[in-house]
Amino acid sequence: MMQDILYIIFLSTGSIIILFILTKLMGSKQLSELSVFDYVTGITIGSIAAEMATSLDGGVEKPITAMIVYGVFSVFLSFLNEKSYICRKMITGTPIILMNDGKIYQKNLKKAKIDLSELLVQCRINGYFDISKIQTAVLEENGKISFLPKAEERPLTPKDLSIKAEQEYLVANLIIDGNVMKENLAASGKDEKWLNKQLTSNGIRHIKDVLLATCDVNNEFHLYVKTNEIPGKESKLIN
Repeated sequence: MMQDILYIIFLSTGSIIILFILTKLMGSKQLSELSVFDYVTGITIGSIAAEMATSLDGGVEKPITAMIVYGVFSVFLSFLNEKSYICRKMITGTPIILMNDGKIYQKNLKKAKIDLSELLVQCRINGYFDISKIQTAVLEENGKISFLPKAEERPLTPKDLSIKAEQEYLVANLIIDGNVMKENLAASGKDEKWLNKQLTSNGIRHIKDVLLATCDVNNEFHLYVKTNEIPGKESKLIN
């Protein structure tokens, strides 16, 4: 029994090392940037590695070979994808226009396997609660939908108004879910005494009641308390 456990530990360690090497060779991508083939290949290699890690009947050469073949083939396709437009078009596909100039293209929605409700969800995620404010919606090769707002709905920029804008910087998260981020507090040049003063001035007695507290370079302090409230009738407008 102990021998089997040690063997599984050995196989698991080996599969992790191989996965790490293959991941480095295949390149790092965000999940949203993976093509369908990259996604399927990743799942397959992971499944083979998991099976190899728990195999007690020996013969690790076959799963290792299979993992390497999948990895090498993925690298080869990435190379073709980079060098050839035709191959890239075949492998990753092309963008699909889902909506343009007030028209929603049902055939393209069907082609993209997206229903109208899902399109509306993506609109809201991207800040468009009124679809009539969108000029064009395009499904990209990576599965994300890009939105082009109508000209009159496009946010004004300082450049439009000939205003010189000040550079924005990262905001320090001082409290997350009732826990003080001491390193962030120190990096922002503040201490717990200052933080407690800010909490008291906002009517907070216990840090555990705070969901999130932030502070920017201009010492603007923002506080979000924990609450059990739920959205009112406005939530019924979303379906």
